[in-house]
Amino acid sequence: MTESTLLHELITLAAQRTPQAIALTYGAAHLSYADLSASVQQFASGLMDLGVARSERVAIYLEKRFETVIASFGAPAAGAVFVPVNPILKPEQVAFILRDCNVRVLITSPERLVTLKDQLGACHDLRHVVVTDVSAGAAPAEPAASSVAGPVARVRWRDLLASPAQTGHRVIDTDMVAILYTSGSTGKPKGVVLSHRNMVAGAKSVAIYLENRPQDTLLAALPLSFDAGFSQLTTAFHAGARVVLLNYLMPRDVLKAMEREKVTGLTAVPPLYIQLAQLEWPAAINAHLRYFANTGGRMPRKTLAVLRQRAPSALPFLMYGLTEAFRSTYLPPDEVDRRPDSIGKAIPNAEILVLREDGSLCGPDEPGELVHRGALVGMGYWNDAEKTAERYKLLASDAPGRQAGLQLPEYAVFSGDTVRMDAQGFLYFVGRRDEMMKTSGYRVSPTEVEDILYATQMVGECVAFGVEHASLGHAIHVIATLADTAGARGLDDLMAECRTRMPAYMVPAGIELVAGPLPRNPNGKIDRKLLATDWLARHGA
Repeated sequence: MTESTLLHELITLAAQRTPQAIALTYGAAHLSYADLSASVQQFASGLMDLGVARSERVAIYLEKRFETVIASFGAPAAGAVFVPVNPILKPEQVAFILRDCNVRVLITSPERLVTLKDQLGACHDLRHVVVTDVSAGAAPAEPAASSVAGPVARVRWRDLLASPAQTGHRVIDTDMVAILYTSGSTGKPKGVVLSHRNMVAGAKSVAIYLENRPQDTLLAALPLSFDAGFSQLTTAFHAGARVVLLNYLMPRDVLKAMEREKVTGLTAVPPLYIQLAQLEWPAAINAHLRYFANTGGRMPRKTLAVLRQRAPSALPFLMYGLTEAFRSTYLPPDEVDRRPDSIGKAIPNAEILVLREDGSLCGPDEPGELVHRGALVGMGYWNDAEKTAERYKLLASDAPGRQAGLQLPEYAVFSGDTVRMDAQGFLYFVGRRDEMMKTSGYRVSPTEVEDILYATQMVGECVAFGVEHASLGHAIHVIATLADTAGARGLDDLMAECRTRMPAYMVPAGIELVAGPLPRNPNGKIDRKLLATDWLARHGA
């Protein structure tokens, strides 16, 4: 069977194998692989008709819908680079991305375009805005002229897809295909550049260990601008499976979709799983759910235990990844009971090293930096040589996997995350280097504190962070919500639990209880840096 090497070929080959199989579901509408493939090619022809050059950037600022997927794969089919923009970003944030990577074409909806009208004039490289029909349930947008701003021309989606058929620019698998912007909770977001090879290798790797198959139905609950969110598309298309696109408002909407669509695979981040674990699950979910996978941070043990009770037939996959290398590790389900705190071992076609600062290998259980080598290592940060040099570094000539006599260098991703590897080769997350707290001479990871707080079963969500202290180095502070199971117990009881469960140096100097949920960054993770910054501003620290 022919193997895909370019991103859009995932759809082309699936359409050749099973043209009438359903590729996408959005609400009550369905799109077959044959129709999706045809639309991708029509979109690519439309971009060629607009004069888009090889490797020029095409931004997509839409909620999850058919057009979002068509544009995401149609831009690569034309030889262009797609830039998914999280739909929850504000106009100023969107405009920054458009300017930062010199976007030529923007795909958006009429109602979203109205919000951008004061920003597009400063996007000097933008030449065309392709406008979809009004989103389902949205209010009619203000009428707009054929010109959006200055030289920017407005093109209707249906007209773009009616362009004469054209062949896209020639590209190979090491050419760039996407720029994914990090959430940018502090400073400006960074654009991670990925190649066709990165994304296709990632799709194959994840599909292997999740054992994705044509019969699967995957729920796209995460933003498609998030690498793990977009992975739901690529892994499904590699397997010829179906993806259900969901723009949910409440966690209960996720459960309703899982029941209605008979979802077999769910990937989400810990904050969503924490909320889902607090709800009763329809029994029908367990009849179909084959696995649930966690990414974007450590899942609290209590949450994992509850999820396994809610869906006992589903296999839990605990994963670790970073946008710069897509996905790095996973813990096989049969290891979860033995080592629930582990992030597992390297995914297929990747190698994970734990290195000291001098580049030498750490010994068993010795903390060091997680370093990822292999086909999933990205191409660096867009137009940012300094940050690229910090994260993407040359491996030493004697590093594992490097053979004496090799002349060309190899770059790996140095994650900035501290981990340890046990004698059996299983990895354990310790913390991010820029988030580690030094208190009373001890190095403490925020996740250590948070895990203990979750274990009390009094906390719904929580974030720990360090605040500079004259004598301690860092004082540990926590912002948390009380769990429904806390009952009449309150702050004093929670502090008493901390003193019982934690060594003295780890006990928080203060815990602030707030109404939930805690704020998220654009990828759905609890925004630790925003909460810490807000706390410091309020306390004048």
